[in-house]
Amino acid sequence: MKQTVLRSLISATVLGIVLTQTGLPGALAKMPLAKIGTNTVLLEVATTEAEIEKGLMGRTSLAKDQGMVFLFRPNRAVNFWMAHCFISLDMIFVKDGKIVKIFENVPPCRAQNDHDCPQYPEGPGIMVSEVVEVYGGYAKDHKVKVGDAVSFELPAKGSN
Repeated sequence: MKQTVLRSLISATVLGIVLTQTGLPGALAKMPLAKIGTNTVLLEVATTEAEIEKGLMGRTSLAKDQGMVFLFRPNRAVNFWMAHCFISLDMIFVKDGKIVKIFENVPPCRAQNDHDCPQYPEGPGIMVSEVVEVYGGYAKDHKVKVGDAVSFELPAKGSN
């Protein structure tokens, strides 16, 4: 089941990228979704090491109903940083469908050297299956908390 969901997420991401690059309408309707508690977020997906490392670097804005999910299969301990980011983000660490940690309003790192940027968490990483990044303040605005359920799904076929 998990492998099927992962394949579907990857396929949807590729489809979304193709549709976005070709300028076809409805590309956003084809993006994977995260249900965080009772809230829905449209997602970009990062699965490769290069995609995970780049994340939302270089972005100057992020829509209030959009974000990025970083998939870790198998689960692993991770740390995130804000090198080359220009906007504050909330980082929602998820393990097996439950939020295990939230870092709220994480500011961009302005250090000249990437290695001087703080890591979230400091020290050993947190064991996760996914990390979702959304605009800074999302968790507070939507009353998202540790222990809330998180699920990932594709929009209904043919929805626009």
